[in-house]
Amino acid sequence: MSLLSNIQQELNAPKNQYNNFGKYKYRSLEDIFEGLKPLLKKYSCSVSVADKIQLIGDRYYIQAIVQLIDKDGKIAGTGEGWARESLTKKGMDDSQVTGATSSYARKYAMNGLFAIDDVKDADSMDNSAPKSSPKPKSNNDW
Repeated sequence: MSLLSNIQQELNAPKNQYNNFGKYKYRSLEDIFEGLKPLLKKYSCSVSVADKIQLIGDRYYIQAIVQLIDKDGKIAGTGEGWARESLTKKGMDDSQVTGATSSYARKYAMNGLFAIDDVKDADSMDNSAPKSSPKPKSNNDW
């Protein structure tokens, strides 16, 4: 089995965070690193994470690139994640918006590289209001 495959099989990054507003559990980038670091030590490898800022149209995007580097310094795998900066984010200054966007892009680059399943995260959930269906009438509803 390859180095990347071993790490993908062994990495445990549970969703230990909870969003009270959206009422869902999620994992942060720090949670992923917490699960990854013992495996990096076990397999004598490292991870490199870098961002590039891309201007597309009139919006800025953060492109995060994650590389798994083996003990010989060779790239054993690469992941990429993208996130768009919000025009405004209430309560955040511009540098905080960029930092949050970077963290988001890095998280999804890590998810892709290490095959971390996020199917139940808010990004993949239907957050629209539930459609109400009429209550079926029972025999007692005369």
